Amino acid sequence: MSEKITAEALNALLGNGWVKGEDQISISKSFEFKNFIEAFGFMTRVAMWAEKWNHHPEWFNVWNRVDVTLTTHDDGGLSMLDDKMARKMDQLSAQ
Repeated sequence: MSEKITAEALNALLGNGWVKGEDQISISKSFEFKNFIEAFGFMTRVAMWAEKWNHHPEWFNVWNRVDVTLTTHDDGGLSMLDDKMARKMDQLSAQ
């Protein structure tokens, strides 16, 4: 099991464009890029970290947009793995 997300970490993510899901156990964010290649490149970079950390996002891609939802299914809610992945995605989207 992973450590549950702290209120401080969750508030920081919510202040950076992440939105708490209606289910109250997930966060989501839409990332927009200049074109499909940039969006796909972002997904590829994220995929490498997701495999390394064994923590995989739920996502949907249309052209230049990638919609992401994060939750830790094994823990039944948000964990510090979600915080780690969300921060990494924010960092990778800015490259």
